[in-house]
Amino acid sequence: MRNWFITGGTPGGFGMAYAEAALEEGDRVVLTARSPQRLADWARARGERALVLPLDVTESQQIERAVSRAEARFGGIDVLVNNAGRGWYGSVEGMDEAAVRRLFELDFFAVLAVTRAVLPGMRARRSGWVVNMSSVAGLRGVPGFGFYTAAKHAVEGMTDVLRQEVAPLGIRVLAVEPGAFRTRAYAGFADEPVEEAVEDYREMLEGVRAAMVEQDGRQPGDPRRGVQAVLAAMKRPDPPRRLVLGGVGYDAVAEEFETALASLRADESLSRGADFPPGD
Repeated sequence: MRNWFITGGTPGGFGMAYAEAALEEGDRVVLTARSPQRLADWARARGERALVLPLDVTESQQIERAVSRAEARFGGIDVLVNNAGRGWYGSVEGMDEAAVRRLFELDFFAVLAVTRAVLPGMRARRSGWVVNMSSVAGLRGVPGFGFYTAAKHAVEGMTDVLRQEVAPLGIRVLAVEPGAFRTRAYAGFADEPVEEAVEDYREMLEGVRAAMVEQDGRQPGDPRRGVQAVLAAMKRPDPPRRLVLGGVGYDAVAEEFETALASLRADESLSRGADFPPGD
C-alpha cells in the first residue's frame, strides 16, 4: 500500500483522476486543494484511505504543514504528484510583469517547494516517486502562452536534473506532458477578457482566447485514461523519463523533436567549427 500526496485537487481534473486511480489500486491518498470544502463529500465517501487537506502551493508554511500532516497520518509519502498549476495567456512583450511573476510562483516555484518538502522523507526511506505534471508546452512553444511555456520548460529542466540526482537514492522521477485534456482548465477563459498592453498582439490573443473557449468540454484527452497511462509507465521495469499524453500532443512533440534534430544536424559543421582546432 503506497501513500500518495497530490496537489491541485480540482473536481474533474488530473488531481482527482490520480486520487481515484490510486484508491482503486488499494493505496492511500492525500489530496490537497485551495478550497478543500469542495472535496469534503468525496473524502467522506472514501473512508480512512483518503485525506483532503487545504493547501495553497504558493505558501511555504502551508506546504510544510500539509506534508507534516500527511506523513503523520499515513507514515510517509511514497508518491508525490505535483499537479497544481494554471495557464495564463499574454504576449511576451506585453504581459503584465506582476502576472508573469504570479505565473512562475505557481507553475514553477511551487513545484520546487513541494518537491523539496517531500524529498527528505523519501531519501530517508531510499524510495519514492516524484511525478511532475508538465505540459506539451514544456517541450514546444505555444504562441500567446510564452510565459506558461517558459515555466513548463523550467519544470522540464529541473525534473531532468532531479531525476539524475535522486536515482542513486532509490527515488524515481517522471515528467508528464498532457496535451488538450477534458478538465476544467479552460473553463475560466470565457469570463476573462484579454488584457494586453501592446495593441499589435491583441488580435492574436483574442484568437487564442476564442479557441480555448470553443474547445472547452471538447478536448480529446480523457484525464482518467491519461492517469492510467502514467500508472502503467510507472510499473515498467525501466520507466520512461517523460510521458506525453494524448494523440494531438504526441504528434506535436514528435514534429518538434524531429524538426529540432534535423536543424541540429544541418548546422553540425558550424557547431563543431566553434572548437579550437585539434592540437591547439
